[in-house]
Amino acid sequence: MSYSDRVLVTGGGGFIGLALVRALRAQGIKVRVLGRNRYPAVEVLGATCMLGDIRNLDTLNHAVTGCDTVFHVAAKAGIWGDFADYYSINVLGTLNVLAACQTNNVSALVYTSTPSVVFDGQDLCGVDESTPYSKKPLCHYATTKILAEQQVLRANCEQLRTAAIRPHLVWGPGDTNLIPRLMERGREKSLRIVGNGQNKVDIAYIDNVVHAHLLAADNLHTTATAAGRPFFIGQQEPVVLWNWINELFARMEVPQVSRRVSPGIAAGAGLLMEMIYGVLAIEREPKMTRFLAEQLSLSHWFSRKNAEKILGYSDQVSTAEGVEKLVKSEKQKVSTTFGII
Repeated sequence: MSYSDRVLVTGGGGFIGLALVRALRAQGIKVRVLGRNRYPAVEVLGATCMLGDIRNLDTLNHAVTGCDTVFHVAAKAGIWGDFADYYSINVLGTLNVLAACQTNNVSALVYTSTPSVVFDGQDLCGVDESTPYSKKPLCHYATTKILAEQQVLRANCEQLRTAAIRPHLVWGPGDTNLIPRLMERGREKSLRIVGNGQNKVDIAYIDNVVHAHLLAADNLHTTATAAGRPFFIGQQEPVVLWNWINELFARMEVPQVSRRVSPGIAAGAGLLMEMIYGVLAIEREPKMTRFLAEQLSLSHWFSRKNAEKILGYSDQVSTAEGVEKLVKSEKQKVSTTFGII
């Protein structure tokens, strides 16, 4: 690493954040994690947990003191919830991170973004970072991540170099979102193939996502050719989404998904459920939304040539290797749960 041994990770207790902390600590770097809770898994790694909210500027100023690198991973994710919550965390919180970095002479900020910032309801096949931001995002998460990423990249300057990493559908052992939700819905047989089932999507194994973040930080502290730029991150090749899901399910002895629904019906059901949940102020996420219907039926995979050329990025773990690691991890969890040795 070309930067100092003191780093701040916001959201370090989450899936990506914790994996990032683990990699940093493995290199002997002193890591602080800012979050609203104490994270035993972080403390076991020898990192320091600092309690606080990124919406509090004083807290951030204290957290970044003495650091020259910040990985801003914290965000409100998901596709359902109150806009004010998404905006205060994802946008205002990010503005606070930027302000604290500027006040405390932080040299480099790597921001965890998402390809959802360019998803506009159309197939995206091999597009690069020149693709414009979505003009009609269908969820608050995408809307606020667009605004936050724009602020991060706009803040890039000689004193504070910034870059954004856009990993797509992050998965692997330790995942608390994508894979557990897929498994749950697969076991309850509530999943439906939306459309013809041939749509291709990018997926990003967790170790590769962490690798991209570290490469970006290293670049910002050296050549800075990544400064002010976003980078798509995915596996070497996209997967046919429903084939990949069913192959994973077969390995995990989860029923295959075979029932289908048209994109139009799925989108209509999503709109209806959004209206009902909105009127009744139901906080839990609907099983279908317009955004989800489009994500499940359309192709969305991206060129990673810029990441390869500028960051020197390449997969550390192939898709096949990642599936082996994931299946082994999931089966170990099942064995532990049911006391099987």
